[in-house]
Amino acid sequence: MENVEVFISEGKGRGLKATKEFWAADVIFAERAYSAVVFDSLVNFVCHTCFKRQEKLLRCGQCKFAHYCDRTCQKDAWLDHKPECSALKRYGKAPSENVRLAARILWRVAREGTGLTEGCLVAVDDLQNHVEHFGEEERKELRADVDTFLQFWPPQSQQFGMQYISHVFGVINCNGFTLSDQRGLQAVGVGIFPNLGLVNHDCWPNCTVIFNNGKIELRALGKISAGEELTVSYVDFLSVSQERRQQLKKQYYFDCTCEHCQKGLKDDLFLAVKDNPKPSQEVVKETIQFSKDTLEKIDKARSEGLYHEVVKLCRECLQKQEPVFADTNLYKLRVLSIVLEVLSYLQAFEEASDYASRMVDGYMKLYHSNNAQLGMAVMRAGLTNWHAGNIEVGHGMICKAYAILLVTHGPSHPITKDLEAMRVQTEMELRMFRQNEFMYHKMREAALNNQPIQVMAEPSSEPAPALFHKKQ
Repeated sequence: MENVEVFISEGKGRGLKATKEFWAADVIFAERAYSAVVFDSLVNFVCHTCFKRQEKLLRCGQCKFAHYCDRTCQKDAWLDHKPECSALKRYGKAPSENVRLAARILWRVAREGTGLTEGCLVAVDDLQNHVEHFGEEERKELRADVDTFLQFWPPQSQQFGMQYISHVFGVINCNGFTLSDQRGLQAVGVGIFPNLGLVNHDCWPNCTVIFNNGKIELRALGKISAGEELTVSYVDFLSVSQERRQQLKKQYYFDCTCEHCQKGLKDDLFLAVKDNPKPSQEVVKETIQFSKDTLEKIDKARSEGLYHEVVKLCRECLQKQEPVFADTNLYKLRVLSIVLEVLSYLQAFEEASDYASRMVDGYMKLYHSNNAQLGMAVMRAGLTNWHAGNIEVGHGMICKAYAILLVTHGPSHPITKDLEAMRVQTEMELRMFRQNEFMYHKMREAALNNQPIQVMAEPSSEPAPALFHKKQ
Protein backbone atom coordinates (compact mmCIF):
# COMPACT_ATOMS: atom_id res chain seq x y z
CA MET A 1 0.00 0.00 0.00
CA GLU A 2 3.02 2.30 -0.41
CA ASN A 3 1.41 3.75 -3.57
CA VAL A 4 -1.38 5.47 -1.62
CA GLU A 5 -1.98 7.38 1.59
CA VAL A 6 -5.04 8.31 3.60
CA PHE A 7 -6.00 11.99 3.70
CA ILE A 8 -9.03 14.15 4.46
CA SER A 9 -10.84 14.96 1.21
CA GLU A 10 -12.70 18.27 1.28
CA GLY A 11 -16.43 17.71 1.65
CA LYS A 12 -16.05 13.91 1.62
CA GLY A 13 -14.12 12.91 4.74
CA ARG A 14 -11.39 10.33 4.44
CA GLY A 15 -10.06 9.37 1.04
CA LEU A 16 -7.01 7.93 -0.68
CA LYS A 17 -4.52 9.84 -2.80
CA ALA A 18 -1.64 8.69 -4.96
CA THR A 19 1.89 9.01 -3.63
CA LYS A 20 3.40 8.78 -7.12
CA GLU A 21 2.43 9.19 -10.77
CA PHE A 22 0.36 6.51 -12.50
CA TRP A 23 -0.62 5.87 -16.10
CA ALA A 24 -3.55 4.06 -17.73
CA ALA A 25 -3.62 0.32 -16.89
CA ASP A 26 -1.30 0.66 -13.86
CA VAL A 27 -2.40 -1.38 -10.82
CA ILE A 28 -2.35 1.06 -7.91
CA PHE A 29 -2.98 -1.64 -5.33
CA ALA A 30 -4.41 -5.14 -5.03
CA GLU A 31 -6.27 -6.36 -1.96
CA ARG A 32 -7.66 -9.66 -0.72
CA ALA A 33 -11.00 -9.64 1.06
CA TYR A 34 -11.01 -9.20 4.82
CA SER A 35 -14.00 -11.57 4.66
CA ALA A 36 -16.26 -12.71 1.81
CA VAL A 37 -19.14 -15.10 1.12
CA VAL A 38 -20.94 -16.56 -1.90
CA PHE A 39 -24.49 -15.36 -2.62
CA ASP A 40 -27.27 -17.54 -1.21
CA SER A 41 -28.53 -18.47 -4.69
CA LEU A 42 -25.12 -19.71 -5.88
CA VAL A 43 -23.69 -21.60 -2.90
CA ASN A 44 -23.80 -24.91 -4.82
CA PHE A 45 -22.26 -23.56 -8.03
CA VAL A 46 -19.39 -21.29 -6.95
CA CYS A 47 -16.22 -22.11 -5.03
CA HIS A 48 -16.39 -20.59 -1.52
CA THR A 49 -12.66 -19.79 -1.63
CA CYS A 50 -11.78 -18.44 -5.09
CA PHE A 51 -15.35 -17.60 -6.24
CA LYS A 52 -14.95 -19.37 -9.58
CA ARG A 53 -17.97 -21.05 -11.15
CA GLN A 54 -17.32 -24.76 -11.70
CA GLU A 55 -19.44 -27.62 -13.04
CA LYS A 56 -18.24 -29.98 -10.34
CA LEU A 57 -17.38 -28.87 -6.83
CA LEU A 58 -16.29 -30.72 -3.72
CA ARG A 59 -18.62 -30.35 -0.73
CA CYS A 60 -17.57 -30.01 2.89
CA GLY A 61 -18.18 -33.42 4.41
CA GLN A 62 -19.22 -31.99 7.79
CA CYS A 63 -21.61 -29.08 7.19
CA LYS A 64 -22.60 -30.16 3.64
CA PHE A 65 -22.86 -26.42 2.80
CA ALA A 66 -19.48 -25.10 1.67
CA HIS A 67 -18.27 -26.03 -1.83
CA TYR A 68 -14.75 -25.91 -3.27
CA CYS A 69 -12.90 -26.38 -6.56
CA ASP A 70 -10.50 -28.92 -5.05
CA ARG A 71 -8.62 -29.87 -1.89
CA THR A 72 -6.33 -26.85 -2.26
CA CYS A 73 -9.23 -24.40 -2.09
CA GLN A 74 -10.77 -26.39 0.76
CA LYS A 75 -7.51 -26.30 2.73
CA ASP A 76 -7.06 -22.56 2.09
CA ALA A 77 -10.58 -21.90 3.39
CA TRP A 78 -10.34 -23.90 6.61
CA LEU A 79 -9.21 -21.07 8.91
CA ASP A 80 -12.33 -19.06 8.02
CA HIS A 81 -14.66 -22.02 7.53
CA LYS A 82 -13.83 -23.95 10.73
CA PRO A 83 -15.99 -21.85 13.10
CA GLU A 84 -18.62 -21.42 10.38
CA CYS A 85 -18.75 -25.17 9.83
CA SER A 86 -19.57 -25.95 13.45
CA ALA A 87 -22.08 -23.06 13.62
CA LEU A 88 -23.89 -24.34 10.53
CA LYS A 89 -24.15 -27.84 12.02
CA ARG A 90 -25.46 -26.43 15.30
CA TYR A 91 -27.95 -24.03 13.64
CA GLY A 92 -29.19 -26.68 11.20
CA LYS A 93 -29.38 -24.45 8.14
CA ALA A 94 -27.50 -21.66 6.37
CA PRO A 95 -28.52 -18.10 7.24
CA SER A 96 -28.54 -15.29 4.67
CA GLU A 97 -25.35 -14.05 2.98
CA ASN A 98 -25.33 -10.89 5.12
CA VAL A 99 -25.51 -12.89 8.34
CA ARG A 100 -22.83 -15.31 7.12
CA LEU A 101 -20.56 -12.40 6.16
CA ALA A 102 -21.09 -10.64 9.50
CA ALA A 103 -20.21 -13.89 11.29
CA ARG A 104 -17.02 -14.34 9.26
CA ILE A 105 -15.98 -10.75 10.00
CA LEU A 106 -16.56 -11.18 13.74
CA TRP A 107 -14.75 -14.54 13.86
CA ARG A 108 -11.75 -12.82 12.27
CA VAL A 109 -12.01 -9.91 14.74
CA ALA A 110 -12.12 -12.45 17.58
CA ARG A 111 -9.06 -14.18 16.16
CA GLU A 112 -6.92 -11.12 15.32
CA GLY A 113 -8.32 -8.25 17.39
CA THR A 114 -10.00 -5.01 16.33
CA GLY A 115 -6.87 -3.11 15.31
CA LEU A 116 -5.23 -2.78 11.90
CA THR A 117 -4.48 -6.05 10.16
CA GLU A 118 -1.50 -6.55 7.86
CA GLY A 119 -1.79 -4.50 4.68
CA CYS A 120 -4.87 -2.56 5.85
CA LEU A 121 -4.89 1.23 6.13
CA VAL A 122 -8.10 1.21 8.16
CA ALA A 123 -9.61 -1.17 10.72
CA VAL A 124 -13.09 -2.64 10.28
CA ASP A 125 -14.04 -0.73 13.43
CA ASP A 126 -13.34 2.56 11.65
CA LEU A 127 -15.25 1.91 8.42
CA GLN A 128 -18.43 3.94 7.87
CA ASN A 129 -21.68 2.18 8.80
CA HIS A 130 -24.28 4.97 8.26
CA VAL A 131 -26.70 3.20 10.63
CA GLU A 132 -27.86 6.62 11.83
CA HIS A 133 -29.05 7.39 8.28
CA PHE A 134 -31.12 4.20 7.90
CA GLY A 135 -34.79 4.62 7.08
CA GLU A 136 -37.51 2.66 8.87
CA GLU A 137 -37.44 -0.24 6.37
CA GLU A 138 -33.64 -0.52 6.63
CA ARG A 139 -33.82 -0.46 10.43
CA LYS A 140 -36.40 -3.25 10.32
CA GLU A 141 -34.09 -5.35 8.09
CA LEU A 142 -31.16 -4.59 10.41
CA ARG A 143 -33.10 -5.80 13.46
CA ALA A 144 -34.09 -8.99 11.62
CA ASP A 145 -30.46 -9.63 10.57
CA VAL A 146 -29.19 -9.05 14.12
CA ASP A 147 -31.84 -11.40 15.56
CA THR A 148 -30.87 -14.14 13.08
CA PHE A 149 -27.19 -13.53 13.77
CA LEU A 150 -27.67 -13.96 17.54
CA GLN A 151 -29.38 -17.32 16.93
CA PHE A 152 -26.62 -18.43 14.54
CA TRP A 153 -23.64 -17.21 16.62
CA PRO A 154 -22.27 -20.05 18.80
CA PRO A 155 -22.35 -19.48 22.58
CA GLN A 156 -18.72 -20.66 22.89
CA SER A 157 -17.46 -17.95 20.49
CA GLN A 158 -16.39 -14.54 21.75
CA GLN A 159 -19.49 -12.46 22.44
CA PHE A 160 -19.99 -8.95 21.03
CA GLY A 161 -22.38 -6.18 22.01
CA MET A 162 -25.47 -5.28 20.00
CA GLN A 163 -23.99 -1.92 18.98
CA TYR A 164 -20.86 -3.53 17.51
CA ILE A 165 -22.88 -6.22 15.70
CA SER A 166 -25.10 -3.49 14.23
CA HIS A 167 -21.96 -1.61 13.17
CA VAL A 168 -20.72 -4.64 11.24
CA PHE A 169 -24.06 -5.02 9.43
CA GLY A 170 -23.94 -1.29 8.61
CA VAL A 171 -20.42 -1.72 7.20
CA ILE A 172 -21.65 -4.58 4.99
CA ASN A 173 -24.55 -2.43 3.79
CA CYS A 174 -22.29 0.50 2.84
CA ASN A 175 -19.01 -1.20 1.92
CA GLY A 176 -19.96 -4.68 0.67
CA PHE A 177 -18.09 -5.10 -2.64
CA THR A 178 -19.63 -7.27 -5.36
CA LEU A 179 -17.46 -10.24 -6.33
CA SER A 180 -17.83 -11.51 -9.90
CA ASP A 181 -17.07 -14.91 -11.40
CA GLN A 182 -13.75 -15.60 -13.12
CA ARG A 183 -14.90 -13.99 -16.38
CA GLY A 184 -16.40 -10.93 -14.73
CA LEU A 185 -19.86 -11.55 -16.20
CA GLN A 186 -21.92 -12.55 -13.17
CA ALA A 187 -22.05 -11.30 -9.59
CA VAL A 188 -21.45 -14.32 -7.35
CA GLY A 189 -20.65 -12.98 -3.88
CA VAL A 190 -19.96 -10.08 -1.55
CA GLY A 191 -16.86 -9.17 0.45
CA ILE A 192 -15.38 -6.46 2.65
CA PHE A 193 -12.19 -4.79 1.40
CA PRO A 194 -11.18 -2.12 3.97
CA ASN A 195 -8.71 -0.25 1.75
CA LEU A 196 -11.16 -0.09 -1.15
CA GLY A 197 -13.73 1.29 1.29
CA LEU A 198 -11.56 4.41 1.61
CA VAL A 199 -11.79 5.24 -2.12
CA ASN A 200 -14.38 7.97 -2.69
CA HIS A 201 -16.90 8.24 -5.51
CA ASP A 202 -16.80 10.34 -8.65
CA CYS A 203 -19.20 9.92 -11.58
CA TRP A 204 -16.21 10.41 -13.94
CA PRO A 205 -13.51 8.61 -11.92
CA ASN A 206 -9.78 8.20 -12.53
CA CYS A 207 -9.76 4.52 -11.41
CA THR A 208 -11.73 1.33 -11.87
CA VAL A 209 -11.98 -1.81 -9.73
CA ILE A 210 -11.85 -5.37 -11.02
CA PHE A 211 -11.96 -8.72 -9.21
CA ASN A 212 -9.19 -10.90 -10.61
CA ASN A 213 -7.76 -14.17 -9.32
CA GLY A 214 -9.06 -13.81 -5.77
CA LYS A 215 -8.13 -10.13 -5.31
CA ILE A 216 -9.56 -6.76 -6.22
CA GLU A 217 -7.31 -4.51 -8.26
CA LEU A 218 -7.59 -0.72 -8.27
CA ARG A 219 -6.49 0.24 -11.79
CA ALA A 220 -5.73 3.69 -13.25
CA LEU A 221 -7.89 4.77 -16.21
CA GLY A 222 -5.46 7.48 -17.33
CA LYS A 223 -2.66 9.67 -16.01
CA ILE A 224 -2.88 10.28 -12.25
CA SER A 225 -0.46 12.76 -10.69
CA ALA A 226 1.21 12.31 -7.31
CA GLY A 227 -1.06 13.82 -4.65
CA GLU A 228 -4.23 13.42 -6.75
CA GLU A 229 -7.25 11.84 -5.08
CA LEU A 230 -8.15 8.34 -6.28
CA THR A 231 -11.83 7.84 -7.19
CA VAL A 232 -14.13 5.14 -8.51
CA SER A 233 -17.76 5.29 -9.59
CA TYR A 234 -20.26 3.59 -7.27
CA VAL A 235 -23.00 3.66 -9.94
CA ASP A 236 -23.28 3.30 -13.71
CA PHE A 237 -22.70 6.62 -15.47
CA LEU A 238 -25.56 6.15 -17.94
CA SER A 239 -28.20 8.18 -16.07
CA VAL A 240 -28.89 11.90 -15.98
CA SER A 241 -27.08 13.65 -13.13
CA GLN A 242 -30.23 14.12 -11.05
CA GLU A 243 -31.02 10.39 -11.13
CA ARG A 244 -27.42 9.46 -10.25
CA ARG A 245 -27.46 11.86 -7.29
CA GLN A 246 -30.77 10.42 -6.07
CA GLN A 247 -29.41 6.88 -6.36
CA LEU A 248 -26.20 7.76 -4.49
CA LYS A 249 -28.14 9.55 -1.75
CA LYS A 250 -30.51 6.62 -1.31
CA GLN A 251 -27.91 3.86 -1.38
CA TYR A 252 -24.77 5.52 0.01
CA TYR A 253 -26.14 8.48 2.02
CA PHE A 254 -24.16 11.33 0.45
CA ASP A 255 -24.74 14.18 -1.97
CA CYS A 256 -22.50 13.85 -5.03
CA THR A 257 -20.60 17.07 -5.74
CA CYS A 258 -18.53 15.84 -8.68
CA GLU A 259 -18.12 18.14 -11.68
CA HIS A 260 -20.40 16.05 -13.89
CA CYS A 261 -23.25 16.26 -11.37
CA GLN A 262 -22.78 19.93 -10.50
CA LYS A 263 -22.64 21.02 -14.14
CA GLY A 264 -24.99 18.37 -15.54
CA LEU A 265 -22.33 17.33 -18.04
CA LYS A 266 -23.66 15.05 -20.81
CA ASP A 267 -27.25 15.38 -19.57
CA ASP A 268 -28.06 17.03 -22.90
CA LEU A 269 -26.75 13.95 -24.73
CA PHE A 270 -28.64 11.55 -22.43
CA LEU A 271 -31.94 13.24 -23.34
CA ALA A 272 -31.02 14.32 -26.88
CA VAL A 273 -33.66 14.50 -29.64
CA LYS A 274 -33.36 14.75 -33.40
CA ASP A 275 -32.41 18.17 -34.84
CA ASN A 276 -33.82 18.02 -38.34
CA PRO A 277 -36.74 18.12 -38.06
CA LYS A 278 -36.87 18.86 -34.33
CA PRO A 279 -39.89 17.22 -32.65
CA SER A 280 -42.26 19.25 -30.49
CA GLN A 281 -42.11 19.05 -26.68
CA GLU A 282 -45.45 17.26 -26.71
CA VAL A 283 -44.14 14.54 -29.06
CA VAL A 284 -40.96 14.13 -26.97
CA LYS A 285 -43.00 13.80 -23.76
CA GLU A 286 -45.32 11.27 -25.40
CA THR A 287 -42.36 9.20 -26.73
CA ILE A 288 -40.65 9.17 -23.32
CA GLN A 289 -43.82 7.86 -21.68
CA PHE A 290 -44.28 5.27 -24.44
CA SER A 291 -40.65 4.15 -23.89
CA LYS A 292 -41.14 3.85 -20.10
CA ASP A 293 -44.35 1.84 -20.53
CA THR A 294 -42.74 -0.44 -23.13
CA LEU A 295 -39.65 -1.05 -20.97
CA GLU A 296 -41.96 -2.25 -18.17
CA LYS A 297 -43.64 -4.67 -20.61
CA ILE A 298 -40.21 -5.81 -21.82
CA ASP A 299 -39.04 -6.52 -18.25
CA LYS A 300 -42.19 -8.61 -17.63
CA ALA A 301 -41.75 -10.56 -20.86
CA ARG A 302 -38.04 -11.19 -20.12
CA SER A 303 -38.83 -12.46 -16.63
CA GLU A 304 -41.30 -14.94 -18.17
CA GLY A 305 -38.83 -16.06 -20.86
CA LEU A 306 -41.01 -14.72 -23.71
CA TYR A 307 -38.06 -13.65 -25.84
CA HIS A 308 -39.89 -13.35 -29.17
CA GLU A 309 -42.35 -11.03 -27.45
CA VAL A 310 -39.39 -9.00 -26.12
CA VAL A 311 -38.04 -8.62 -29.67
CA LYS A 312 -41.47 -7.54 -30.95
CA LEU A 313 -41.81 -4.90 -28.21
CA CYS A 314 -38.27 -3.62 -28.83
CA ARG A 315 -38.87 -3.26 -32.59
CA GLU A 316 -42.09 -1.32 -31.98
CA CYS A 317 -40.41 0.92 -29.43
CA LEU A 318 -37.40 1.67 -31.65
CA GLN A 319 -39.71 2.46 -34.57
CA LYS A 320 -41.57 4.96 -32.36
CA GLN A 321 -38.30 6.44 -31.04
CA GLU A 322 -36.47 6.71 -34.37
CA PRO A 323 -37.91 10.05 -35.63
CA VAL A 324 -37.73 11.59 -32.14
CA PHE A 325 -34.64 10.51 -30.17
CA ALA A 326 -30.98 11.06 -31.09
CA ASP A 327 -28.48 8.17 -31.03
CA THR A 328 -27.28 9.02 -27.50
CA ASN A 329 -30.73 9.13 -25.91
CA LEU A 330 -30.85 6.83 -22.88
CA TYR A 331 -34.27 5.39 -23.69
CA LYS A 332 -33.13 4.36 -27.15
CA LEU A 333 -29.86 2.89 -25.83
CA ARG A 334 -31.67 0.83 -23.18
CA VAL A 335 -33.92 -0.74 -25.80
CA LEU A 336 -30.99 -1.34 -28.18
CA SER A 337 -29.03 -3.12 -25.43
CA ILE A 338 -31.96 -5.42 -24.62
CA VAL A 339 -32.82 -6.33 -28.21
CA LEU A 340 -29.15 -7.02 -28.98
CA GLU A 341 -28.86 -9.42 -26.06
CA VAL A 342 -32.09 -11.27 -26.86
CA LEU A 343 -31.52 -11.53 -30.62
CA SER A 344 -27.99 -12.86 -29.99
CA TYR A 345 -29.45 -15.50 -27.69
CA LEU A 346 -31.96 -16.41 -30.42
CA GLN A 347 -29.03 -16.51 -32.90
CA ALA A 348 -30.59 -13.84 -35.12
CA PHE A 349 -27.15 -12.32 -35.55
CA GLU A 350 -27.73 -10.40 -38.77
CA GLU A 351 -30.48 -8.23 -37.28
CA ALA A 352 -28.64 -8.04 -33.95
CA SER A 353 -25.49 -6.73 -35.63
CA ASP A 354 -27.26 -3.57 -36.84
CA TYR A 355 -28.54 -2.83 -33.34
CA ALA A 356 -25.07 -3.59 -31.90
CA SER A 357 -23.37 -0.99 -34.09
CA ARG A 358 -25.97 1.65 -33.24
CA MET A 359 -25.62 0.93 -29.52
CA VAL A 360 -21.83 1.20 -29.62
CA ASP A 361 -21.98 4.48 -31.55
CA GLY A 362 -24.10 5.96 -28.75
CA TYR A 363 -21.99 4.52 -25.92
CA MET A 364 -18.76 5.85 -27.42
CA LYS A 365 -20.11 9.42 -27.14
CA LEU A 366 -21.15 9.00 -23.51
CA TYR A 367 -18.74 6.77 -21.58
CA HIS A 368 -15.15 7.50 -20.59
CA SER A 369 -12.92 6.01 -23.29
CA ASN A 370 -11.55 3.46 -20.80
CA ASN A 371 -14.80 2.52 -19.08
CA ALA A 372 -15.09 -1.20 -18.27
CA GLN A 373 -18.79 -1.37 -19.18
CA LEU A 374 -18.03 0.28 -22.52
CA GLY A 375 -15.35 -2.34 -23.15
CA MET A 376 -17.75 -5.19 -22.39
CA ALA A 377 -20.45 -3.67 -24.60
CA VAL A 378 -18.04 -3.22 -27.53
CA MET A 379 -16.84 -6.80 -27.08
CA ARG A 380 -20.43 -8.07 -27.19
CA ALA A 381 -21.11 -6.01 -30.32
CA GLY A 382 -17.92 -7.28 -31.96
CA LEU A 383 -18.81 -10.92 -31.32
CA THR A 384 -22.32 -10.34 -32.65
CA ASN A 385 -20.95 -8.86 -35.89
CA TRP A 386 -18.50 -11.76 -36.20
CA HIS A 387 -21.34 -14.28 -35.83
CA ALA A 388 -23.25 -12.32 -38.49
CA GLY A 389 -20.31 -12.69 -40.91
CA ASN A 390 -19.37 -8.99 -40.76
CA ILE A 391 -15.70 -9.79 -40.29
CA GLU A 392 -14.31 -6.30 -40.88
CA VAL A 393 -16.68 -4.58 -38.44
CA GLY A 394 -16.43 -7.44 -35.94
CA HIS A 395 -12.63 -7.47 -35.92
CA GLY A 396 -12.50 -3.69 -35.51
CA MET A 397 -14.81 -3.80 -32.50
CA ILE A 398 -12.98 -6.73 -30.93
CA CYS A 399 -9.68 -4.83 -31.25
CA LYS A 400 -11.27 -1.74 -29.68
CA ALA A 401 -12.73 -3.81 -26.82
CA TYR A 402 -9.37 -5.52 -26.26
CA ALA A 403 -7.63 -2.15 -25.96
CA ILE A 404 -10.15 -1.02 -23.33
CA LEU A 405 -10.02 -4.25 -21.33
CA LEU A 406 -6.21 -4.17 -21.24
CA VAL A 407 -6.67 -1.00 -19.18
CA THR A 408 -9.71 -1.93 -17.09
CA HIS A 409 -9.09 -5.67 -16.56
CA GLY A 410 -5.42 -6.18 -17.39
CA PRO A 411 -3.78 -8.83 -19.62
CA SER A 412 -4.01 -11.62 -17.01
CA HIS A 413 -7.78 -11.45 -16.55
CA PRO A 414 -9.57 -14.48 -18.09
CA ILE A 415 -11.91 -12.39 -20.22
CA THR A 416 -8.99 -10.37 -21.63
CA LYS A 417 -7.23 -13.63 -22.51
CA ASP A 418 -10.40 -14.89 -24.23
CA LEU A 419 -10.66 -11.65 -26.17
CA GLU A 420 -7.01 -11.80 -27.22
CA ALA A 421 -7.60 -15.28 -28.66
CA MET A 422 -10.66 -13.95 -30.49
CA ARG A 423 -8.68 -10.96 -31.78
CA VAL A 424 -6.01 -13.27 -33.24
CA GLN A 425 -8.65 -15.48 -34.82
CA THR A 426 -10.58 -12.60 -36.43
CA GLU A 427 -7.33 -11.05 -37.67
CA MET A 428 -6.50 -14.30 -39.44
CA GLU A 429 -10.03 -14.51 -40.87
CA LEU A 430 -9.85 -10.89 -42.04
CA ARG A 431 -6.64 -11.59 -43.98
CA MET A 432 -8.33 -14.56 -45.63
CA PHE A 433 -11.42 -12.43 -46.40
CA ARG A 434 -9.32 -9.74 -48.11
CA GLN A 435 -7.41 -12.30 -50.16
CA ASN A 436 -10.47 -14.16 -51.43
CA GLU A 437 -13.88 -13.06 -50.17
CA PHE A 438 -15.78 -15.85 -51.94
CA MET A 439 -13.51 -18.57 -50.56
CA TYR A 440 -13.70 -17.04 -47.05
CA HIS A 441 -17.51 -17.25 -46.99
CA LYS A 442 -17.49 -20.83 -48.35
CA MET A 443 -14.97 -21.95 -45.69
CA ARG A 444 -16.89 -20.13 -42.96
CA GLU A 445 -20.16 -21.74 -44.04
CA ALA A 446 -18.55 -25.19 -44.02
CA ALA A 447 -17.01 -24.60 -40.60
CA LEU A 448 -20.32 -23.46 -39.12
CA ASN A 449 -22.14 -26.44 -40.61
CA ASN A 450 -19.66 -28.83 -38.99
CA GLN A 451 -19.54 -27.02 -35.66
CA PRO A 452 -22.63 -25.64 -33.89
CA ILE A 453 -22.60 -21.94 -33.16
CA GLN A 454 -21.89 -21.35 -29.51
CA VAL A 455 -25.19 -20.48 -27.85
CA MET A 456 -25.16 -17.09 -26.13
CA ALA A 457 -26.02 -16.92 -22.44
CA GLU A 458 -29.74 -16.75 -21.74
CA PRO A 459 -30.85 -13.12 -21.35
CA SER A 460 -31.22 -12.00 -17.77
CA SER A 461 -33.22 -9.17 -16.28
CA GLU A 462 -30.44 -8.77 -13.73
CA PRO A 463 -28.23 -5.70 -14.26
CA ALA A 464 -24.52 -6.01 -14.83
CA PRO A 465 -22.49 -6.54 -11.65
CA ALA A 466 -22.37 -3.27 -9.71
CA LEU A 467 -19.31 -2.08 -7.83
CA PHE A 468 -20.87 -2.36 -4.39
CA HIS A 469 -23.45 -4.91 -3.29
CA LYS A 470 -26.68 -3.50 -1.91
CA LYS A 471 -29.17 -5.73 -0.14
CA GLN A 472 -32.42 -5.81 -2.13
